[in-house]
Amino acid sequence: METALKSHCDEQHPHQAEDISRKHEQNSKLSEGIKKDIEKLYEAVPQLVNVFKIKEKIGEGTFSSVYLATAKLQTGCEEKMALKHLIPTSHPLRIAAELQCLTVAGGQDNVMGVKYCFRKNDHVVIVMPYLEHESFLDILNTLSFEEVREYMFNLFKALRRIHHFGIVHRDVKPSNFLYNRRLKEYALVDFGLAQGTPDTKIELLKTAQSEDQQGSCSQSNPNTALGNGVSVGVTAPKQIAQQSASKASDKRSSSLSKIQIKQGRGGKEEYVHHSVQRSVFGERNFNVYSSTYQENSNTKLVKQSKVIDVSSRKLVTKKIISTRTVSNGVGRKAASGCPSNLTCDCYATDRVCSVCLSRCQQVAPRAGTPGFRAPEVLTKCPTQTTAIDMWSAGIVFLSLLSGRYPFYKASDDLTALAQIMTVRGSRETIQAAKTFGKSILCTQVVPAQNLRALCEKLRGTNSSCSRSQPDVPIKSVNDSALPVEIDKQCAPETLGKEIQYLKGCQEGDGAFEIKATDMKGWDQVPDEAYDLLDKLLDLNPATRITAKEALQHPFFKGISL
Repeated sequence: METALKSHCDEQHPHQAEDISRKHEQNSKLSEGIKKDIEKLYEAVPQLVNVFKIKEKIGEGTFSSVYLATAKLQTGCEEKMALKHLIPTSHPLRIAAELQCLTVAGGQDNVMGVKYCFRKNDHVVIVMPYLEHESFLDILNTLSFEEVREYMFNLFKALRRIHHFGIVHRDVKPSNFLYNRRLKEYALVDFGLAQGTPDTKIELLKTAQSEDQQGSCSQSNPNTALGNGVSVGVTAPKQIAQQSASKASDKRSSSLSKIQIKQGRGGKEEYVHHSVQRSVFGERNFNVYSSTYQENSNTKLVKQSKVIDVSSRKLVTKKIISTRTVSNGVGRKAASGCPSNLTCDCYATDRVCSVCLSRCQQVAPRAGTPGFRAPEVLTKCPTQTTAIDMWSAGIVFLSLLSGRYPFYKASDDLTALAQIMTVRGSRETIQAAKTFGKSILCTQVVPAQNLRALCEKLRGTNSSCSRSQPDVPIKSVNDSALPVEIDKQCAPETLGKEIQYLKGCQEGDGAFEIKATDMKGWDQVPDEAYDLLDKLLDLNPATRITAKEALQHPFFKGISL
């Protein structure tokens, strides 16, 4: 892959020379913390000293730090490089798999390649071409509609490339798709969380995926109250049969409790205030990759008011407990011999009985960034395909069309699922989940939003070329085919705090109007744009549009591959 910046030997415009001199002044004023990090990197990997001059730290995540450096070429010129220093605790197999993704699939079609790799003991540094890029937040509301069209086209080119090799990126988001607006160059980066499809051409991903599945473990039957009358629960296929028998007698109304939002310790993105409008569901983005994020969050659960069938009881207690206790491996191992038909005796107590510890655990990958996870990831579907990347691309497209980023923000997976329902509809989400073996319970029927109307209200525009699109039809509330329970204690118009966020934005809370002279094509958004968005945000991964199909969508008519 060509490097994004030309050699310093090339002639530069006077203004560019001034910008470079300013950057050098900024580099000389690096914070003491960054200077120490650079010194430690030189000490950890001494081979770098003779090759690179590290200028500054330009990124930091859960599993790595990225530095900007210059390398002296044989011609005597300097070339900018990006040095990715992986944390020493990274598994060697995971590091090797990331390198194989970069070497096999990278270097073309907007996928970042690799130049060199240095290792000293347990420290690994991957050297990649440096692409100078703009912050997504800085440019979100200044992009023209045509620029958005080109942006999404190039993102799909990159996804088509990696999906061809059987690579599931798992963390598609704006900060991992670098964009140089002036040069119109793009690069999909960070394959640290990548997984392989069953037919992947990256051999190391097959081994890494099998080890990840052995190490990941989740609770089998989460049920979370989301506040203001909305409660969502996800049930595994084996438990559906057990619960269906007692469905008629198990009409219970649950007391609702608010979820305590705790920010994860690692992998977070810091967002400073910009002119861009606030996100729809919150101000801050939680970027937590580790599967332990949900285990480290404490949730206050409240005793149910009425329970008829004790076999379907869920663990509830008035005390704040850590879910880490529930998934304690030692206790589960000791209780592995308990029959599955036993009823628990720890209901409304401050302990977890051996029966609950022995229940079958769901194992499914959930790595990625909150707000960009697909429904099948949030419901812990064990079979996840390249379709999860297309959902994430759809969320990026949704942010571009609505002018809001991050669009979704949630503290846990079930809250994220409820937020998706407020846009795509609760019945549609429930029906789609059944296709991949999951049963979702929701206390209210939430209608699907018209995507054009939603985005135009959030952006503050009114496209003159829009044709009226009927809202997605909602089935009757009495449809017994769907496992939906209506909380009779809540008024029908109460949709929960997630919908209150959305309605506040639609009614003008923070919205802004764009002058006609500054529309930049946003008054001429074709229906094809929202048709593509609808296909990207298809709740059923089996029918969700692929990257190859997206490139052939009428929305990109006139753009050549």
